[in-house]
Order: sequence, then structure tokens, then C-alpha cells
Amino acid sequence: MAEESKPVPAEEKSLDVAAGKVSQWLTENGFANEPLQPDANGVEIVKVEADFLLPTCTALYAYGFNYLQIQGGIDLGPGQELVSMYHLVKVSDNADKPEEVRIKVFLPRENPRVPSVYWIWKTADWQERESYDMFGIIYEGHPNLKRILMPEDWVGWPLRKDYVSPDFYELQDAF
Repeated sequence: MAEESKPVPAEEKSLDVAAGKVSQWLTENGFANEPLQPDANGVEIVKVEADFLLPTCTALYAYGFNYLQIQGGIDLGPGQELVSMYHLVKVSDNADKPEEVRIKVFLPRENPRVPSVYWIWKTADWQERESYDMFGIIYEGHPNLKRILMPEDWVGWPLRKDYVSPDFYELQDAF
């Protein structure tokens, strides 16, 4: 039987990670960030604090990252942090291998709040609403932050790992 992989402790994940091109550029221009381990495809991952997300994203937009391909939520496990993740692409003439970067904002489980990037990338609209609906992450400044998949009166956040499904839910006036 194959040996199960064990999670790497958080303090070991960011040790000895060399800053990538985007992280270096952010640091040179005065934007606080922390490089994280690149993903399996070599995409650079950068950790940014919630308070610095808007200035950092505005700078990245000006730097050429003009497309928010994916915005999503991640639950690191019961009692652990939530993550708001942004996968940015620099759309240019080099369509075969565009430059990519992933921004991660780690948020407390209780009252997770982060500024909305809707005003930078309009593609964040429904993606932030989905992260709110499924994980309970509040995107401050979003023009229409309300549930998008679940009924308005649904209690809880279904994609959180500590979510307990209700025994019964009745749709009223479905027809």
C-alpha cells in the first residue's frame, strides 16, 4: 500500500523560496509581499496581506496583468485560515506562453474580509460572489455582493470543510 503524504507545516512552506520575477518587481517598487512555492506548472505564487491587496493589484494591472483568469476561495481546513486566490495573466502578443502569477491573501476564519478587485478587473464580479456564497469571504466594495448559487436564506458556507449540511431544506414558491 502506498504511503500517505503528510501535509507540510506552514512554517516550512515559505522557507528558502526564491523570489520570482513578479515578487522581485513588487519588492523593488515598495509593495510588501512574500514569495511562496511555485505550483506544479511553475506559476509564481505571491502572498499579499489583505490591506495591501488593492494597491498591489493596481500595480500589477499597470505592469501588464490585464486579465483576472480565476478568483476563488480555498479552505485550508477546520480551524485554519481561508484564502482568497487570484490568478492573473499578462495578455499580450506572446499568446503561446503568457506570463502568469497567482496572488494569495490569507484570511482569518472568523470575519474574513478583503477588498474587492471588481473595480480593477470586471471578471471578478461573479467570481467574488461565488467565493462569498461558498466560503463566506466578504469582498468589501463589491457592487452586488449577494449569494449567486445558494438560496438567499441559506445558512452557512457549503464549501468550508467544517460545514454541516442541514437535514432538510424546503424551497418555497418554486413554481
